[in-house]
Amino acid sequence: MRTLHLGLRVEEPDRSLAFYTALGYELLGTVPETELGSLMMLALPGDEFVALELVHDPSRGPVEPAGFSHVVIQVQDVHATVADLTGRGIQAEEPGSPDGSGAFWTAWVVDPDGYRIELVQWPEGHPDGMTRSDLADPGQSR
Repeated sequence: MRTLHLGLRVEEPDRSLAFYTALGYELLGTVPETELGSLMMLALPGDEFVALELVHDPSRGPVEPAGFSHVVIQVQDVHATVADLTGRGIQAEEPGSPDGSGAFWTAWVVDPDGYRIELVQWPEGHPDGMTRSDLADPGQSR
């Protein structure tokens, strides 16, 4: 079993596509006029799999990301990513090191529809993604 992709409702597809391509996503293709609305399928560079689906359906009313917490995107260099986004006119929080190590970094941005995005830079040698060993008590429920 594997999570395939995340679908986000968007109000202005072109605006959202510009935002996510600034983050580094690439448009793989579109699927117009589905029962969900018009779809744009995005992937990260070098990845053949869709990671993000932007869904536009004006008949469903305004987009409200209520109940949605955030999306996490792994980046190579969070400081460079924030500088690039800022240069493109996208507001981003200054990177911080949540564990105080100076090796693990995060920063936050908000997309045009209000979805929060956490940018994560893992320490050198860390596997891609969060693993059990990153948790304080692996295997324990909270």
